[in-house]
Amino acid sequence: MKLRTIAGIIILGSLLFAGSVLAYDCTGLPEWKRQAYYLVGAQVQYQEVAYENTGEPSKRDYPDKGPPWSTLGDCGSTGGGGEEPVDPQNISIYGAWHCGNDYCTWASVRNMDEFDQKNHWLIDRDYSGCDYKTSYNCNPSVNLVVLSFVHPLRLLHQTTDDQPLNGVPIGMTQEVVNYFKNQGIRVMLSIGGITYTDAWNQALAEDAEKLGLNAAAVASELGVGIEIDYEENRNPNLEGLQDFIDAYRSVHPYDKTGENPAARLTIDLAAGDRWLIALTERATSEWLKTDDNPVLDYANAMVTPRQSSADDVIANWQEHIDGKPQYDPPIPPLAPAKLTGSLWLTGRKPAPECVDFNKSLQYPSATGNYVQTVTPNGAGTTSGMLGYMFWAAECEGTRTDCTTPYYNNTCEGGMGEAAAFYNIPIPMQPLRPE
Repeated sequence: MKLRTIAGIIILGSLLFAGSVLAYDCTGLPEWKRQAYYLVGAQVQYQEVAYENTGEPSKRDYPDKGPPWSTLGDCGSTGGGGEEPVDPQNISIYGAWHCGNDYCTWASVRNMDEFDQKNHWLIDRDYSGCDYKTSYNCNPSVNLVVLSFVHPLRLLHQTTDDQPLNGVPIGMTQEVVNYFKNQGIRVMLSIGGITYTDAWNQALAEDAEKLGLNAAAVASELGVGIEIDYEENRNPNLEGLQDFIDAYRSVHPYDKTGENPAARLTIDLAAGDRWLIALTERATSEWLKTDDNPVLDYANAMVTPRQSSADDVIANWQEHIDGKPQYDPPIPPLAPAKLTGSLWLTGRKPAPECVDFNKSLQYPSATGNYVQTVTPNGAGTTSGMLGYMFWAAECEGTRTDCTTPYYNNTCEGGMGEAAAFYNIPIPMQPLRPE
């Protein structure tokens, strides 16, 4: 009889303890993220419960599954509930890489009426049919177009075989640039791309400083910015790239107002931190800081593999925000205000980003809320990424559809609708510094 009483007390005590999770003040604790890397001692909240990593560094271990995570208490019982809600940040950058009609070579001068017929959706999201020749109040789908790509070695040598601008593809004319600029759309030229990786290596090895000066001269003449797309994964020439950047900045210093289009200098990084590692480490450590005079304005996270889910896309972008402390040398975290995320426009069929905003990865419940509210994790002070970039307008490859009327894939229903929904600023306003 006495043993039964003791057993009953133990059972009752266990039940009371099981139903009474200790209270814990979760104010300031970040939400656990599946792709983030947590060192021993890190504290997070997950489904309104606070946890601490007390074992080996954890990446994919859900906190509620036990070790290496230990429960600290129930956030809800303290009334803390974790971080205060983050007000959505306005999207500042909403742009498209543009590949022309010949898969990013821009090897022929375009007839501008034909160019307009293929690309009118970029300057006219409302199907209004505004005339690019006379109307300067069209309602664009984007506030940035990046003409892709310039061959680095041809730019260095200022190749002049029918080139109007000494090494710039013949199709990247002032008329094409003005087609967009007349509607308040910022224009940049992208140097490189995966096809021209070897050309980047050759040009940097031969004369990186001259390459930077030539790029600065082209930017001045056309009134455009420059994007660095150097996709060397194994052994990038970082010192040569530093010389390129220094030479460019000697002509066009950083301009926080954004008023000088030629002063806009950006870089493409990988979708996350697991490719282009050396380039990402240097760029994040030295070129993308949030001080008064950053070297580069911001970075673009390249597109993830096609058919990626919203969770996959967010996980890749979060890697940039978190950094990779386990790498040697470590990749530091990147401020959200120094990053845009990229999505596909087409594949073998048009992507929802092009034709159906409500089903797209840029929709608020997919990645939109994340892009507007992601909080800094060691770098920067403001929440929210800068915005989105899309690959790619017109015809980016022989195995994909084009964003042209012939394919019935013009993108007013995707990017145009999103531009209206997110109230994209046109022209682009000064960017958040941090």
